[in-house]
Amino acid sequence: MSIETVSRSSFFLLRDHIEKEIAKSLLSFGEKNKLRDACEYALLSGGKRLRPIIVMMVAEALGHGLDATQAALSAEFLHTASLVADDLPCMDNDDERRDKPSLHKAYGESTALLASYSLIFAGYEKIHASAEVMKASDPPFSGFAEEVCCLALLHASRAAGILGATAGQFLDLNPPNHSLETMREVLYKKTVTLFEVSFLFGWLFGGGMISQVDLVKKAAYHFGMAFQIADDMGDLAQDEKNKSEINVAKILGRERSLTLFQKEMGSFNKVLSELGLTTPSFEKMAEMLSKQALAAARNL
Repeated sequence: MSIETVSRSSFFLLRDHIEKEIAKSLLSFGEKNKLRDACEYALLSGGKRLRPIIVMMVAEALGHGLDATQAALSAEFLHTASLVADDLPCMDNDDERRDKPSLHKAYGESTALLASYSLIFAGYEKIHASAEVMKASDPPFSGFAEEVCCLALLHASRAAGILGATAGQFLDLNPPNHSLETMREVLYKKTVTLFEVSFLFGWLFGGGMISQVDLVKKAAYHFGMAFQIADDMGDLAQDEKNKSEINVAKILGRERSLTLFQKEMGSFNKVLSELGLTTPSFEKMAEMLSKQALAAARNL
């Protein structure tokens, strides 16, 4: 079996694992009612599951045998909550998400807002659950569980809060101008910060050295920027139709956007190597993203 086959298999096996764990986690959302159904609808509406997969890939790459599943669920819950909020009429006003009616269209605005709140707090609960899993592991990692839990809570709060994704959404709605500098700030706060959560959760709950947290955030920065540039290139036609100005490809054009994407991916791969996280799974993920960017660039 080739390395490519192994890496592809590992990537999709992780996605299957995440799907099963998300379905199992719904048992903790209480008795069936409209709000619970709305949370289920949001969580099971598809998607690449890239953020929780990254959590698992980082933890696996560290090789300490620690189970980061609960941390992966936390990352997905927080991400899904942000999508539900972004789609609301008072925000981006999107009627569809992943070829299905957005949550507020299916369940109403008030229920969608409450589902977003519910998923945020479920995400924080899963941080604690992951710390409990770590506490039950073998030394020396069991002794770091409380510190890791506190760090994970701190970074998740910063990433999702007024200096992170929340600020990014505000800036997206109220940009002072349409300069590249503003675009980069929106991309960082709205997209990169939640990738930071994924990389940091995988690192912390996978037994990575706390002293290297800043380097992990650097890897997340470059990956998140590359991801959003590729996404912007793919979404350019739709964004122009919706008269959205917050799109890097609209400002830079095809060649400069692709050049910037490749620069960010090169920096990402370099930092990944410094962290010792260069694995077939990460190589496959980088390859998939690069193919997406190239395909989008050809269509610009």
